[in-house]
Amino acid sequence: MGLQNPHCVAHAMHSARSATYLRAALVQRSASPLYLAAGAVLPTHTYRHQVTRGYATEVTEAHPAAPEIDFNKVLERRSARVVPASPSYFTGSPRFFDHLLRLENILARYAALPTVAPNEAPRMAWLKLPAFREFVGERVPTKKYKGLIKVLQRLNRINPDILPDEVRRALKDFLRPGNPYGTQSITTTVDELGRARGKGKRKESSAVVSLVEGDGEVRVNGKTLVEAFPRVHDRESATWALRCSNRLDKYNVWATVKGGGTTGQAEALALALGRALMIHEPALKPILRRAGVITVDARRVERKKPGHVKARKSPTWVKR
Repeated sequence: MGLQNPHCVAHAMHSARSATYLRAALVQRSASPLYLAAGAVLPTHTYRHQVTRGYATEVTEAHPAAPEIDFNKVLERRSARVVPASPSYFTGSPRFFDHLLRLENILARYAALPTVAPNEAPRMAWLKLPAFREFVGERVPTKKYKGLIKVLQRLNRINPDILPDEVRRALKDFLRPGNPYGTQSITTTVDELGRARGKGKRKESSAVVSLVEGDGEVRVNGKTLVEAFPRVHDRESATWALRCSNRLDKYNVWATVKGGGTTGQAEALALALGRALMIHEPALKPILRRAGVITVDARRVERKKPGHVKARKSPTWVKR
C-alpha cells in the first residue's frame, strides 16, 4: 500500500520524526532548573509511534509523581484578596456604623440591668451634629445621628449606682467638652440705686434699659417716647411690658437704642423692658411670658434673591 502510494510513506516518516522531536523537547524541558524551581509536576508519559514497516514501538519516560495535597496548609494560607478590617467598610459611613455597632453591642450586653425614669437620669450634653461629623470625619445624616442619640439615652438610663465602667467610658466619648450644666447663670439683681438693667435685641436693633421705681417717665436716647417713636403702634409696642402688667405709672425708664429701624428698636426695647421688670418683680414672669415680652423673636427678613424684585417677588412678566 505504501509502495503504491508514495505520499503515504512520506506522511508516516514525517509523523515518526515529529514524535521523536516532541519527546526530546519534553525530556529537555522537564530537566531544566527553571521548570523544576517553579514547582512543576513531572508526570509519567507514554508515547506510541507508528513506523513505516508496520510495527509499533512504545517509549516510556518515568518521572516522580506529585506529592499529596495537605488541605490544612491550604486553608491556613491568607486570602489573596485584601479583607477590610472593619465590617462597615462598604457602607457610606464606616466610622459612624462602627460606633453605632459598638454601642448596640454594649446595650445588648447590659439590657437586663435596672433603669431609672428619663427625668431622673443624669443630664448629658451630647455632641451636636456638626461636632459629631467633625469627630467621625464623615457627613452623617441627621436621621442616623438621631438613632445614635437614642441608643446613648437608653444607656444613660441605666441605674447610676450599678452603671458598668464600660458603659461609662462609652458615654464619655460622645460628650461635649466641658460641663455645660455645671455653669450657672449669674442672677441679675437690683443695684444699690434701685435700678434693674435689661438688654434686648430684635433684627438689627439693640436696646439697654435701666428701670427704677418712679411715676411713669420714659426716656429713649434722651428723648421723650413721642419724639423717639412717632407712630402710636411703636409706642405701644415699646411699653407693652408695663401695659400688660398695669405698671405704667409705677416705674421710670431710661433706655438706649441703636441700629435698625423704629419697629425693630421698639420691639428690642419691649424685650429689654420685660427682662428688667422681671428683676424687680419675679412673680410677674407668667404674665410677661403670656404677653410675649420676655421671649426672643428670632425672625429675620429673608434675603433678596438674584433675578427677583425682593425675596420672592418676581418681575412683572410682559408678553409684548
